[in-house]
Amino acid sequence: MLPRRQDFGMKKSGGPRNSSVINLRTTVIPGSVRRSSAVLPSVLTFLVIVASGGLLLMIEKGMLSSMDTPPPRGAGKRQDFMRQVGRLSPGAEDVDSQILQEIRNRTIRSMCSQKNMPHSIMSLTPLQRKTLLQHILVNDQYHFLYCYVPKVACSNWKKVLKVLNGDLESVDVIKMDHHSDLQFLSSFKPEQIEYRLKHYFKFMFVREPMERLLSAYRNKFGEIESFQKKYGVEIVKRYRKTHAKDAPVKGDDVTFAEFVRYLLDTDTERMNEHWMPVYNLCQPCAVSYDFIGSYEHLERDSEFVLQRIGAPPHVRFPERQTWYKPVTTETLNYYLCTLPQKLLRELLPKYILDFSLFAYHLPNTTTEHCRH
Repeated sequence: MLPRRQDFGMKKSGGPRNSSVINLRTTVIPGSVRRSSAVLPSVLTFLVIVASGGLLLMIEKGMLSSMDTPPPRGAGKRQDFMRQVGRLSPGAEDVDSQILQEIRNRTIRSMCSQKNMPHSIMSLTPLQRKTLLQHILVNDQYHFLYCYVPKVACSNWKKVLKVLNGDLESVDVIKMDHHSDLQFLSSFKPEQIEYRLKHYFKFMFVREPMERLLSAYRNKFGEIESFQKKYGVEIVKRYRKTHAKDAPVKGDDVTFAEFVRYLLDTDTERMNEHWMPVYNLCQPCAVSYDFIGSYEHLERDSEFVLQRIGAPPHVRFPERQTWYKPVTTETLNYYLCTLPQKLLRELLPKYILDFSLFAYHLPNTTTEHCRH
């Protein structure tokens, strides 16, 4: 049985998009997803879980608002400092965010308790375990594990880790090496891994699945030449019907539909980490995370984690760069509505666990919605 996750409160600054649910009949299995496979709970099961969990939480709301979280090491000093600089207001813990955390926790417990789901890292396949351990960063001084997810502010969290380690003076640096001066759980012996998984504070951050996917597509195929050469050239040659066999290909003009076709033919367990489902990267059924933050509430959730681990007052989460181009709701709707709906229906099962476990609504791509 999975141990009960701790309930931590944060002030809610946003939430999952309110939208209708696309008709999705395909079910999937964790890990390697085949279109014809059908084992996992359906979307209906997920909605029942969330609805029932939300109802119970509304009943318990008075009780939840009175819960006290044990203060982390050094949290008092940090909270006083943050209030002085105006980045934390008194009573910042908000019951609505506690409810979101509890909905996620209950959903994860319900779905992960099924027999076909992994219940520890030893129940994972060697490939699944390798992927997981290569994505968990370790800090022994502050006793925490962070499962990093590309396109969910992981670069900024790596900067924070380097500052905590004393390997970086400030989180304001623009460029950095994403692997040097960082400790990965994969570098430890089995007994050391087991100890840290049992005793350290474990956290991760999630993002709306299609928004994360679109962010990866626009960044890697629109800006990064190495991705254009490694993946773009292959995608154009394989999926562009108008491509002449001997014509030169740069791979810098991959369409979103071509990218989706490529994903449909790719085993989720062997995807590039930038578009691999969060479930496969961090295995929330095999690892009992203490806190799952949201990209939608990034600033406040990050500040909470820094308090929870007892980070020094001067260590802060980086501010968003002025050149950063966020994926807006309008942009995401445009890409999903112009994508052939058959492709979207086939794509969603690959990410259904990210939608269901982390309480995100499936996208609304009805004709009426897309017309606007």
